[in-house]
Amino acid sequence: MIYFDNSATTKAAPEVVDTYAKVSQNYWGNPSSLHKFGEQAFNLLEQSRQQIADLVGANLSEILFTSGGTEGDNWAIKGTAMAKKEFGNHLITTEVEHPAVHNSMEQLKQEGFEVTYLPVDENGRISAEDLRAAIKPTTILVSTMAVNNEIGAIQPLDEIAAVMRDFPRIHWHIDAVQGIGKGIADKIFNDRVDFVTFSGHKFHAPRGIGFMYKRQGRKITPLMAGGGQERNLRSGTENLPAIAAMAKALRLLLSDESAKVQRQREIRLAILHHVEKFANVTIFSKDLPVFAPHILCFAIAGVRGETIVHAFEEHDIYISTTSACSSKKHVESSTLQAMKIDDGLATSAVRISLDEHNTMAEAEKFNQVFDELYTQFAKLS
Repeated sequence: MIYFDNSATTKAAPEVVDTYAKVSQNYWGNPSSLHKFGEQAFNLLEQSRQQIADLVGANLSEILFTSGGTEGDNWAIKGTAMAKKEFGNHLITTEVEHPAVHNSMEQLKQEGFEVTYLPVDENGRISAEDLRAAIKPTTILVSTMAVNNEIGAIQPLDEIAAVMRDFPRIHWHIDAVQGIGKGIADKIFNDRVDFVTFSGHKFHAPRGIGFMYKRQGRKITPLMAGGGQERNLRSGTENLPAIAAMAKALRLLLSDESAKVQRQREIRLAILHHVEKFANVTIFSKDLPVFAPHILCFAIAGVRGETIVHAFEEHDIYISTTSACSSKKHVESSTLQAMKIDDGLATSAVRISLDEHNTMAEAEKFNQVFDELYTQFAKLS
């Protein structure tokens, strides 16, 4: 089996599963309890928080645990809107965001907030000049992804940071769900960003756990009211086994990061340079530095994306259409639409997404199967 759908979810690492099981069995106290079992659980909770903080270069108090990327995005956006509504009602994002961001913005529009969606170029990236032009006296939040989940475009985070330094009172949120462990940590954790959201199941941790970086001193309104966990910012009994497992997964991910990133880049390019030779293939994730090392999106004209996905599945190779969150709903790629790709071609798009465990041998097998399938598709059309 060849699994090339890691942007949808990753397989939990054996060491991570082992940590989850051990914590479940040995640290089953509630971290809020006063007795020794509660104290042991609390100490492990804070050790996990410190480990994550150290790994991403943050302070302990700047790491907050969530249920994943969707909650983190909702919290950063809606929590900022609620906390800063007395100062303005204008929010800025891009036309290529994940539904967790886009739909949060749309909900806030129904509550009277104004939202500007920045356009993207042929590579799916916004321009810093467009961002600067969109900022108003009433702007309270800018939300941009680090890496696009559909085509792998890396947003110009350095240039965005340069703009945001001129507007220090505006919150800046980065959705880094697809960017963790991909060699761009210095761009994500720049000196200007205020909130960064992550999802554990994208880097071999369990599902249902994530974390958010919140810059010290930045205000955000809680969305979860209750017992006051996470410094009164996110109530609910902490999912300690998953938190400890996520800390383990992050440590494993970031060890030898540069070598892992280079290997993914080489595998991606081996497939890209093979499939681009075929006349009916269009590459959306180009061989350019502005694309992440692990995502390749392309289309075979005249063949629907789901047809391509199932054809590869017959060979035990698993890829996806452009987004797991929309594939079963038959929603076409919002990113390709924003890039003004013809609808007919957009419906043919598929995505390969790698992780550090994929191999060049798998790429060679993919290319071999691609040749067979392309011939079959050509005969059918």
